[in-house]
Amino acid sequence: MKFATCECENKTFPCLIKGDYAIKLTSFLCLRSLNLQGARDLLPFIERIDGNGLSLLKEEAESISSNTLKMMAESGEAVKLDKLRLRAPLLRPPSVFCLGFNYRSHAPELNRPIPEVPIVFLKTSNSVIGPEEEIILPKVSNRVDYEVELTIVMGKGGRYIKKSEAYDRIFGYTILNDITARDIQAKDFSLSRPWLRSKSFDTFAPIGPFIVTHDEIGDSMSLDLELRVNGEIKQKSNTKEMIFDVPTIVEYISAFTTLEPGAIIATGTPEKIGQLNDGDVVEAYIEKIGVLRNRAVKER
Repeated sequence: MKFATCECENKTFPCLIKGDYAIKLTSFLCLRSLNLQGARDLLPFIERIDGNGLSLLKEEAESISSNTLKMMAESGEAVKLDKLRLRAPLLRPPSVFCLGFNYRSHAPELNRPIPEVPIVFLKTSNSVIGPEEEIILPKVSNRVDYEVELTIVMGKGGRYIKKSEAYDRIFGYTILNDITARDIQAKDFSLSRPWLRSKSFDTFAPIGPFIVTHDEIGDSMSLDLELRVNGEIKQKSNTKEMIFDVPTIVEYISAFTTLEPGAIIATGTPEKIGQLNDGDVVEAYIEKIGVLRNRAVKER
């Protein structure tokens, strides 16, 4: 299933995507007990749903005919996608974990060794923005880069999650464009400082446009991904090139901290990172998820 946070008439609400429509989660009979009235994004849903609930939701969603969809649109229970705005699926995730150098092709271009264990860093949750929102290129940086990344969205989550249990704890996947102030990162490298500053400027974590459940993604380690700037392909790879796979990443992070429902984990980027300039339109694509599109704008 495919989910989104949508905005229409200045109100945001969580939805299930079916064809050309976004169906409000509050419209589904099987979700009434979750009390999602007033939910502004997908986080309350992810926190409260379980595997059985997802199965019931899938059955109910599949039973909705095209005629029923049109009637739901007339009653306000559904909205056509071209009449609404997609927001970040999670407006403020509980945590934003990222991996560095998780593609064998990426570490050498920054003169870094291939890691023996996952390199984990954080972005602040208020760096998150959604599709079509502007990436602000800060005055204090002379080079801001793009990085397309498959991103895990935790479901049940937990602590000390074994690899064999990882997929059962994942809700789904989205896209994150790991925007980075590369010159600031290089300076912090030289001073043996953390990466938080270079990674966490406001707007440096575009995510979206959808969260797609694990069952629909299938094998998360065989997805094509690419990044385009002004229509030109800059990055192109497949998640099979990752050094550490999804279960390994979940096991490693959950060994030192609890992964809460809605926590997101960006799994690293392939080679050929590059600079964004004022006015650039950047599109991050991942197979089965979609395209995350943003425009870069220089801070005035």
